Amino acid sequence: MIFWIAGTIIFLLLFVLLLRYRELYLKEKFNKSSMSVKYGKFIENYVPWIKKVFPNDPKKFRFIGNPIDGILFDDDEIVFMEFKTGSSKLSEKQKKIKQLVNDKRVKWREIRIK
Repeated sequence: MIFWIAGTIIFLLLFVLLLRYRELYLKEKFNKSSMSVKYGKFIENYVPWIKKVFPNDPKKFRFIGNPIDGILFDDDEIVFMEFKTGSSKLSEKQKKIKQLVNDKRVKWREIRIK
């Protein structure tokens, strides 16, 4: 009987430790991904000013932020731009925008206000 009680207590302690470890692991994983997102958001504001990375005139770049980082209005072209750090990938919305641009489904619309 004592062995059964001791075994049950040990099992419960191990179970609680496992749950606590899982909680700490998931929290650490979330914090790391959160820091990556914050780092990416910070860096994308400065990419146009880093000459080794951005080959164009940064004064011709307009930051949008969402759903793409910005648009470069160069002398002979307009370029939609997205900056990525590390192993980050395009979101589904960004992939759709990229496809629309590649398919030349971009229009000009002028709205006049009287």
